[in-house]
Amino acid sequence: MRRVCFLLKVRQDRLEEYRERHAAVWPEMRAALSENGWHNYSLFLREDGLLVGYLETEDFEAAQAAMAATEVNARWQAEMAPLFEALDGATPDEAMRPLTEVFHLA
Repeated sequence: MRRVCFLLKVRQDRLEEYRERHAAVWPEMRAALSENGWHNYSLFLREDGLLVGYLETEDFEAAQAAMAATEVNARWQAEMAPLFEALDGATPDEAMRPLTEVFHLA
């Protein structure tokens, strides 16, 4: 199982809305994530809008592609897109690239 961590940026003026939306993620979205290889998935949000995502998966690229092919993900992403801003000049889709793991304590 591969551990994956990525960074995104939530607009500062939309932080509360982002928190509220994630307090009530649609059941069909949760099911799609699980069914498509997103395991032990967590999101951490800093007050300045920096968002850290972590998940475990066999194949991150395949898990991303599988989610991209679902109708529920298309609806979720369309509703969430306005809450994000570019991070280091990259769109949220471009920025969702894995960080390099440099240490892990098992």
